[in-house]
Amino acid sequence: MVTLLVVAGLLVAAFVGFTIGGSSTGVAFGPAVGSKLVRKATAAGLFSVFVFLGAWTVGRNVIVTMSEGIVPAAQFTPVAGVGVLFFTGASLLVSNIYGVPASTSMTAVGAIVGLGLATGSLNEALMFTIVSAWIVAPLIGLAIGAVIGRYVYPQLEARLSFTRLERQLIQVDRSGRVPRVRFNRNAAPRDLIGSVLVLGIACYMGFSAGASNAANAVAPLVGNRAVTIDQGVLLAVAAISLGGFTIARRTLETVGDGITDLPILAALIVSTVGATIITILSYFGIPASLAVSTTCCIIGLGWGRASRVVTLAELATPPSKTEPGPKLTTDALAAPSTGDDRPAGPTVGDLASGAVPETADQHDDPPSVPPIGEEDIEELTAESLFDPAATSRIVVLWILTPSLSVVGSYLLFALVL
Repeated sequence: MVTLLVVAGLLVAAFVGFTIGGSSTGVAFGPAVGSKLVRKATAAGLFSVFVFLGAWTVGRNVIVTMSEGIVPAAQFTPVAGVGVLFFTGASLLVSNIYGVPASTSMTAVGAIVGLGLATGSLNEALMFTIVSAWIVAPLIGLAIGAVIGRYVYPQLEARLSFTRLERQLIQVDRSGRVPRVRFNRNAAPRDLIGSVLVLGIACYMGFSAGASNAANAVAPLVGNRAVTIDQGVLLAVAAISLGGFTIARRTLETVGDGITDLPILAALIVSTVGATIITILSYFGIPASLAVSTTCCIIGLGWGRASRVVTLAELATPPSKTEPGPKLTTDALAAPSTGDDRPAGPTVGDLASGAVPETADQHDDPPSVPPIGEEDIEELTAESLFDPAATSRIVVLWILTPSLSVVGSYLLFALVL
């Protein structure tokens, strides 16, 4: 019976890792594949390498926290391990049904908390630290996004070039006797800089995904000693990599609903900020959600971008009834910053769909950026980036899914097992 439960636990863990790989690969490498920097197979290979690096180094701390910190390792019996993994996998199913990227980390922790409450073994001090991090980390992402959007984003937008090349950036020249590797001759210096940023940040996202997500797949198995930490990391990475090479191919084509409508520059910024926050938390052994942090960074970035229409003094001045002042929204990321009638750069979805042809003027001198207080609010809200109803549904499910995991896990271990 125990052997069957261990096998069941291994299969469920592999399924969780497989699903994580399918979704995370597209989010991390969607811009790189869409820009024709790398092929899908190369993206999956790079993602696997950096997931392994993140899981083998920083990710160990998260595995320790989830396997023996929140509740004692002795609580992870074979039955309990399968139960916790079941609720983690079920959360992924619910999020897929509703089209919302639920936090696997938060839901996995919720299942462990339910076990701890049912057995009276919950480490309340550690859970207070984890929940505090879940509140503070998104606020930090929001603040960083607002500062970058107000002071840095327009400058970067005017100077960086993100285009969709007709052929891959790195090519193999087989015209001679010995094949040679060279860069695409049609790529300008600005293209090379942008390409290095896209590819580097994609690899960084892979590292962060490995650091935070390996524990979600194998922590219960490490807790009940079915596998060691080293074996757990290898199992998680293998399952995540399999998902990256298989079901992620479709995700790479659609580039992920969460970033498709973002300008490529905004996607890179929020990816870097979100990955950095999660990597730091993983170093301290705190499981946290990359999706929540990046979404808050998107909101901050859009608000900061729109706030450039007024000075700090005007922001601090209460609006009067006769002059209510400009309405600052998060719609500004998709809008032009230079007075043109179209966004200054392509979106992630444009790159993936091939809707961004190379143009003759894409390498001209960068346009000037209007100073703060002199931009037109009508231009900054040219396109809508967020659907309030969809955003509300996402936030509700982010809170509801871990809560259901806690309740379901508690009832399972308190009344059934």
